[in-house]
Amino acid sequence: MNRQAVWTLVVVSVASFMAGLDNLVVTTALPAIRTDLGGALADLEWTVSAYTLTFAVLLMLGAALGDRFGRRRMFFAGLAVFTLGSASAALAPTMGALIAARAVQGAGAAVMVPLTLTLLTVAVPAARRGTAFGIWSGVAGLAVATGPLIGGSLTEHFSWQWIFWVNVPVGLVLLPLARAVLGESRSADRRLDLPGTALVSAGLFGLVLGLVRGNPDGWTDPLVLAALAAGTLLLAAFVGYEIRRAPQPMLPMRLFRSRAFSAVNAASLLMYLGMFGSIFLISQYFQGVNGYTAEQAGVRMLPWTAMPLLVAPVAGLLTDRIGGRPLVVTGLVLQALGLLGIALLARHSAGYGQQVPVLMVCGVGMSLYFAPTANLVMAGVRPAEQGIASGANNAVREVGGALGVAVLSAVFSARGGYGSTAAFTDGLTAALLVGAAAVGAGAVAAALIPRRRDGRTVRTAAGERPAAVPVGRS
Repeated sequence: MNRQAVWTLVVVSVASFMAGLDNLVVTTALPAIRTDLGGALADLEWTVSAYTLTFAVLLMLGAALGDRFGRRRMFFAGLAVFTLGSASAALAPTMGALIAARAVQGAGAAVMVPLTLTLLTVAVPAARRGTAFGIWSGVAGLAVATGPLIGGSLTEHFSWQWIFWVNVPVGLVLLPLARAVLGESRSADRRLDLPGTALVSAGLFGLVLGLVRGNPDGWTDPLVLAALAAGTLLLAAFVGYEIRRAPQPMLPMRLFRSRAFSAVNAASLLMYLGMFGSIFLISQYFQGVNGYTAEQAGVRMLPWTAMPLLVAPVAGLLTDRIGGRPLVVTGLVLQALGLLGIALLARHSAGYGQQVPVLMVCGVGMSLYFAPTANLVMAGVRPAEQGIASGANNAVREVGGALGVAVLSAVFSARGGYGSTAAFTDGLTAALLVGAAAVGAGAVAAALIPRRRDGRTVRTAAGERPAAVPVGRS
């Protein structure tokens, strides 16, 4: 890779790490936040949900804005908003102010994250994209997986405010770097699909709101039912509008005629459903059943969570040589087997030493999945549509993560609970079996990705892919 490609990889990977980290970094700091700021349980839950909600809802809009106004320009704007939101969260004097700052963080991340892949695709030569995407994916996956560890360590040794302060100097360094090293590009057709954007944003808002409030408020709560129903109807209306009415659709439905694009998004949804929900419960298992502190629990997750640093770059190199399909399928199978193994070991009260090999299997599986997925998403669409394809895939993953926490927590509550060690173990076992089944179904979906021919990714149903439209720096 040339110098600009390397620096682009550094900037977008670090930015993705910050955005991914803030999905779960706050979870282990909630008791300390409550001690400082007070608030009810619902307020604490909203410090997590406010970020997830705005992030998932605005991803498609962020990608569309990048296509319209320039991807480098909007990436810079999203990074600035995210950094400002982080500082505001660290300075928040009340729970209300903290929740509002978390929503600002999510909005900035939603503009920034979907553009990272497009910027990387433009900067990196096609022959090296598998390697670059492997590094990017490994870093992004590591952020999600190590969120509880980093949050627990900063809270335990400094204060909860540092889980937000840590973003500020990183953001201030990245902002001038982004202006200096990133190349500008935008879609050939720069008109915004305002009705489509409004429908998909409102639909995702309803769906994600219902998912994140389902367990704390109850699945029969009128707000939860109304949010889920409205979200589903609005997303159906979005699909209908994009197919029949939109002159320039923000998400061309013909993309889903590509078996590769549809299969990789289905696999992403199921993978995040199983992984997010499992990490959420396993970290609590180490603390509630084994008696570890938040930091100790995070350290004991490292055989799983640190594996992307070792495996993802290697998997990226293999992607360039053999294609992404076999790696994704293998990774999802290993992840499913690992979750199944943890469930069985937990049921038999196995010691941590016995759990380490199984945690490593989960880590290798997660790494093999992360590395090629971005390449498969971007290779399945035209360059002019890569921004919105990235936004769609990120939105699918965020919905999958919210769905995973909601579904696996519901299974946990139905089959066990927090009342005793035995009850927690029963609930965890049942939830992990569901998580393993979801990831296994993702492996089946990934197996439907077409094999590549002649050493290249197969051509998409969309036909020939025109070159991206680069523009001068601004």
